This record gives sequence, C-alpha cells and structure tokens, in this order.
Amino acid sequence: MFKPAVQNSFRATLMMIAASSLIGMTAILAKTLGQGFNGESLHPLQISAGRFGFALLALLIFLIIKRYKFEKPHYILHFYRSVIGWIGVTCMFTAVTFIPVPDAISISFLNPVLAMFLAFLILKERIGVLRWSATGIALAGSIILLRPGFDSFQLGALIAFAAAFCFGIEVILIKKLSGMEDSLQILSINNTIGFAISVTAASFVWVYPSERQWIELVALGVIMVSAQALFIQAMRSSDASYVLPFSYLSLVFATIYDFFIFKSQPDWISYLGAFTIFSGALVLGVKGYYEYRQNLVRP
Repeated sequence: MFKPAVQNSFRATLMMIAASSLIGMTAILAKTLGQGFNGESLHPLQISAGRFGFALLALLIFLIIKRYKFEKPHYILHFYRSVIGWIGVTCMFTAVTFIPVPDAISISFLNPVLAMFLAFLILKERIGVLRWSATGIALAGSIILLRPGFDSFQLGALIAFAAAFCFGIEVILIKKLSGMEDSLQILSINNTIGFAISVTAASFVWVYPSERQWIELVALGVIMVSAQALFIQAMRSSDASYVLPFSYLSLVFATIYDFFIFKSQPDWISYLGAFTIFSGALVLGVKGYYEYRQNLVRP
C-alpha cells in the first residue's frame, strides 16, 4: 500500500539540487542533437521520442528486476500530466536550438512562479514571506541572465515561454500524483504515455541518427528519468512552494556545462545572474536545514 513521504525539507533540497544538475545536462544534449554536432540535425519531436523511449526502457528493466506491481493508478491525471509534459519538453528542446541554452532555461524559470501561485490556489499551501522573497531573488537572477531587450522576444523565446507555462501546470499535477501514488508508478505511466505520443509525432520527421547520436539519445533518456525520479521525491518530501525555487540552479549547471563543452565564456552578467540565483536558493536551503534540525530534536 502506498504511503506518502514524511516531510523533510533538507532532503527535498538535496534531491532538487541533484535533479537540477541532471536537467542542465539534458538541455546541453538537446542542443547537441538539435544543432547536428555529431550528425544530421534531429527534429525536436524526434529528440523527445528518444528521451521518452530510452527513459521507458530503463524503467522497464528496473520494473522487471523489482517485479513491481501497479496499484490503482489515476489514469486521467496521468494522461493530462503526460500530454502537458510532452508539449513542455518538446518546446524546450525546440527553444535551445534557436537561442542560447541559459536564455531558454531562464525563460522557463517562470514555471516555478506560476506553480507557486497554483499551489497556493489549488493545493492550499501556505507560503511565507521568506519563501516569496527567496523566490523573487532567484527569479531576478533569471531575468538578469535573460538580458531583457528586444532581441529576447523572438521565436525561441516565445517557445520557451510556452514550455514554462506547460511545466508550471505539470508541477501541480505531479504534486497531486506524488501524494497518491508511488514514484516508480508515476514515472512508468508518464513515460509510457509520453513515448506513445512522441514516437507517433516523430514518425513524420524521422531521420536516422548517427552512432554518436544514438548514444546521446540513450543518455538523454536515462538522465531525464533520473532527474524525474529525484524531482518527484523532492516534491513528496516538502511543499511545492518551498522546493521549486531550487530548480533555478539548473541554469547555473547548464551554464557550467556550456562553458566546458562548447567553450562558451560567461560574461559578468552571467556571473551576476548565477550569484543572484544561488543567493535565493541558499536562503531556502538554510531555512530547510533549520527545519530539518528542529525535526531531529522534536520529541
């Protein structure tokens, strides 16, 4: 029988940071595949199909080994979450082929803000002044990295905004599911539905990948499902309004990866934005650690 996870803000913080580091990797892989660094450029629909397909394969192997049994899935919620998530992922993979990875991710960071409002309205979560303030600081860092101006409002930016909107809705659906079902069940059903949708769409634009691209698609799927698992566990372990701002750190990780892999040299604006994001996340991290210590000494 499924049992909801015990609230633990410190553990949720660590898992969301780990998830953010993996999400940054997936953005770089999507850029590599979409811009054809190791073969012919792959369409974002095909990249999404690879992401869902190999994630599902990894999950199936784990399910067989564990002899996992599903328990009363909420199929309607799963369907809505999977469709919205697929649209969001495809939009994000498209955006990184048009604009720099840090810009695309920074725009997508509007999704935690939307999700926090939805968590307040739908999930009835209490959001204190400190959390709102820390979220505002982190969001300000994203805006700094976006370098506001007319150049930002192009097709890639609009697609990234669409991704942010989808991710914000998906976060709320994940939070509802994480309180009712086991994480492995949520992941398995999501990736099954996502694969069915994505492979159908990709069949219209399919290009045979190179050997290197197959490896990158496998890595994309495995890394993404690992990030999903950490994300869901983080959502189960704390309030959505608390844990979501830590996803801003994926921008910092993506910028670091972009530098080492593509030799993209960050300027002073990138450093300022990254520092601002880290400051907001640090405020929440300290608060989470304080709550964690209080729970340890509480009788």
